[in-house]
Amino acid sequence: MTKQKLLIVGLAVVALAAGGAGIAVATGEDDSAEQVSGPGADEARAAALDVTGGGDVRSVELDSENGATWEVEVAKPDGSEVDVRLDENYELVVVEDDTEASDGVEEADAPE
Repeated sequence: MTKQKLLIVGLAVVALAAGGAGIAVATGEDDSAEQVSGPGADEARAAALDVTGGGDVRSVELDSENGATWEVEVAKPDGSEVDVRLDENYELVVVEDDTEASDGVEEADAPE
């Protein structure tokens, strides 16, 4: 290839990379909030459902809030939605109401 073609290809790659980063920032995407799967996520899912007494798991994510390792979003049988935060041993850290209007903790009953 000629130098001009290499320059054009290089600029196109840079433009595409910058555009992708801009889209990620504009849409609020955050790599730390990506859903995870695998044996650890399955164990977190089971632990969260045990805490809530059942329900439907909406997502399982790695977490760092409130000293937690896992965040499991659960739609409880009564229709409410909560974030169950678990430590690295799948023990309860906190259960928080998952509605947009609430910033409070629904249950702060961590095992003693």
